[in-house]
Amino acid sequence: MKRYNWATLGCGVIANQLAEAMISRGDNLYSVANRTHEKALEFAAKYGIEKVYDKIDDVFEDENVDIIYISTPHNTHIEYLRKALKAGKHVLCEKSITLNSNELDEAIALAEENHVILAEAMTIFHMPIYKELNKIIESGKLGDLKLIQMNFGSYKEYDMTNRFFNRNLAGGAMLDIGVYALSFVRWFMSSKPTEILSQVKYAPTGVDEQASILLKNKEEEMATVILSLHAKQPKRGTIAFDKGYVEIFEYPRGEEAVITYTEDGSKEVIKSGNTSNALLYEVEDMEKALNGNSEVMHLNYTKDVMDMMTEIRNEWGMKYPEEI
Repeated sequence: MKRYNWATLGCGVIANQLAEAMISRGDNLYSVANRTHEKALEFAAKYGIEKVYDKIDDVFEDENVDIIYISTPHNTHIEYLRKALKAGKHVLCEKSITLNSNELDEAIALAEENHVILAEAMTIFHMPIYKELNKIIESGKLGDLKLIQMNFGSYKEYDMTNRFFNRNLAGGAMLDIGVYALSFVRWFMSSKPTEILSQVKYAPTGVDEQASILLKNKEEEMATVILSLHAKQPKRGTIAFDKGYVEIFEYPRGEEAVITYTEDGSKEVIKSGNTSNALLYEVEDMEKALNGNSEVMHLNYTKDVMDMMTEIRNEWGMKYPEEI
């Protein structure tokens, strides 16, 4: 495959994992852009990256950049997406890709207008274990999907100034961890849920600290999602069919699943991929897409999930400053 020049916009945890993923395949990031120039210089020195931009917007004007990976806070994504897509750059953007459906629709239109690929860096769409499970499900050996149960509980210190609880940084459970849970649900459901019920508990800052969600689609497949930013839950997803159920562990970056068959209670362990290579799988799929394999990126699922999150927050009446 053709070699592509990747630029990272942002120098946080995910950017470090991206740089390590590139090095693991004998490559490197082409350049780094960051709001704080000193941090960009430190990041570049750490990973041997040759190009550092004096101003963050210079990355959009660099004709040698093919793909920009955006890993800044959620509420800054649309600003950078506009600039990157208008400049004709392909973009892989951290979740949540935007704050709401209107922003995503704008970004999708810009990508189409400028003939570039836009995708969300959602590990569930790229980890081999989920692709392997889809093959098993599509074979029919598990029968029809009935129920999905998703728990995602993180324990974050009850500090209202950190980004998880900060409205000005688009904090809250939905955009931070709910996007994973709903992407998991959408990956396995036959179609987008059309019936949604939810409850919410707010943090003192007014963002969603905890939520419960019920979903059903036209095939009458159902799902439950429980989210919390201040109560740890097992990282496990359960997908129940009439002939068996699947449990995935260490979600969302899983590498192992267990199938329990309804008829005799026997178990089958499915292993595929490696959790530590999550960013590498995203990079490889993005490059496959640029080489013409449109099936490996799932912007349609990203759109469905964003629509669900936007509908739920609208029902709650919870908006961020950028949305008011």
